[in-house]
Amino acid sequence: MQILYTALLIIIGILLFGFVVFFHELGHFLMAKLSGIRVNEFAVGMGPKLFGFQRGETQYALRLFPIGGFCAMEGEDEESSDERAFGNKPVWRRFLVVVAGGIFNIILGFILMILVLAPQETFATTTFSKFTENSATEAAGARAGDRIVEINGYAVYTDRDLSFAMALADPKAVHMTVERDGVRVELNEFAMHTRVLEDGSEAPALDFYVMPEARSFSGVLRRAGTDTFSMARMVVESLKGLLTGRFGLNEIAGPVGTAQAISQAAGAGLSQGFGQAVSNIVFMMIMITVNLGIINLLPLPALDGGRLLFLMWEGVTRRPVPAKYEGYVHAAGFMLLIGLMVLITFHDIWRIVTG
Repeated sequence: MQILYTALLIIIGILLFGFVVFFHELGHFLMAKLSGIRVNEFAVGMGPKLFGFQRGETQYALRLFPIGGFCAMEGEDEESSDERAFGNKPVWRRFLVVVAGGIFNIILGFILMILVLAPQETFATTTFSKFTENSATEAAGARAGDRIVEINGYAVYTDRDLSFAMALADPKAVHMTVERDGVRVELNEFAMHTRVLEDGSEAPALDFYVMPEARSFSGVLRRAGTDTFSMARMVVESLKGLLTGRFGLNEIAGPVGTAQAISQAAGAGLSQGFGQAVSNIVFMMIMITVNLGIINLLPLPALDGGRLLFLMWEGVTRRPVPAKYEGYVHAAGFMLLIGLMVLITFHDIWRIVTG
């Protein structure tokens, strides 16, 4: 019974992951329509077509594998004489179409963040309210009423920034900057008490409490915006960590690992009630959609960011890169991307089986 339940949660996780990718493609589709670009097909899912219908110039299709979708525009990857082809539109219109996918993902994150925050009575701030006994932070010079603005060089705007910065910090050498009566104050570098994580590593143990903020309509909107921005910053910082070797393959997850993470979040939430399970799933979706939005805008072949680079080149030089050469670059990048996804997927499966 437990195996069936776990399998069901993983399937739900895959569907939710697919919805996030679908929403990304929806951004391309809507902006293409607004820009007067001919869309030949808009598909939900990938792989063989299950069924579809034609409405106007666009075919709408449902495909077998629920792992996203695509928006096939006329003249997107080849030359076309159609005046409404993607390649025949001004650079600025094409730029908007390409960037719309990532922006839609971030907008989805903002909307979902509102749903997560709206039921909460209070929100955590970054202002100290009191300290635990023998607090290392207090001994370093912190006072109640101080607002944390930076930890080890990482700017802190929200409690999510605070948690992320503390997770990255070396507990033996914490440097904290606070704002006191409108003035920035540097605390002496200090060592915090630690807690042992599941992998055996040590992380700082918080020895302070922060002031709460009462819920309000404007406060929910503001917090949703700042928390979504904080997640975007975390994605960028995590990517930097991967490039510098601070994080390894174990910190990366593909669709299978993501589905497992969603199922684990749901399972953990069910022990506290159905509402908490839903909240956990929604929060995982926020992380996924913001990640997808940011990563797709990276200047890499086969990603939206790679296309943006070619558009920027065309905008500056007034000469487009020949479609076939751009196609070669994206094809090579796509093959590398698929190879990476296969590697990550096998690693996800191995981690699940051996874990």
